[in-house]
Amino acid sequence: MKAVIIGGSGFIGSKVAKFLKDAGHKVVAASRRSGIDAVTGTGVAEAMKDADVVIDVSNSPSFEEKDVFEFFTKSSSNATRCAKNAGVGHYIALSIVGVDDLHTNAYFRAKVAQEEIVKNSTVPYTIVRATQFFEFLSAIAYTPGAEDVVRVSTAFLQPVASDDVSTFIATTALSAPKNGIVEIAGPERDQTDVIIRAFLSSKGDARNVVGDPEAEYFGAKLEPTSLVPVGEYHKGATSLSEWVKIPT
Repeated sequence: MKAVIIGGSGFIGSKVAKFLKDAGHKVVAASRRSGIDAVTGTGVAEAMKDADVVIDVSNSPSFEEKDVFEFFTKSSSNATRCAKNAGVGHYIALSIVGVDDLHTNAYFRAKVAQEEIVKNSTVPYTIVRATQFFEFLSAIAYTPGAEDVVRVSTAFLQPVASDDVSTFIATTALSAPKNGIVEIAGPERDQTDVIIRAFLSSKGDARNVVGDPEAEYFGAKLEPTSLVPVGEYHKGATSLSEWVKIPT
């Protein structure tokens, strides 16, 4: 099988690429450093020649509203068009659990636009929605102004190991397209303040963590289940206590 991974040299893409290469598949890691730019379209059509599957795990280098929307819409439009022209049989895009419920968050709105482009491309597809990676807990805990007291939402989180997500994406690439959405989350669900308190404790950080139902999540007001699966989902194997012991 030939797999083209958009964002193939990035955090998730490199993990997916290793899994597929180790399994004996041909992998093209499509990124600007390899001369393939999905935003401009440069090199994309050539990379997808004879490809069986395209895996889009790319991410915007800027989170500014205009930049992030432009990145995901342009890159997805170019990639899906080239995939269609190349006769690719399966297009996989990585997205976020709960992405269509947080309309006040510009990044989430951009990901929804990306999902719609994939759905409407006529290329057989699977959208993989994941909960927050364990690596993202730092961004939640160390927000500006969080000095002696860390104030976070009491909404539920179910963080997942990036390795578990990468393996799930790779195995999805070896399966038939779902023409729909599948979700993956970690094995443990708890309130955000409980998880952040445990995370900081594992780092030796004794700051006071306060749960506030009104606390925003990067500009968005959360309902209790905004960021966790509410239906069927694949459960990752790695717990927070196991993840913090993994050498980095």
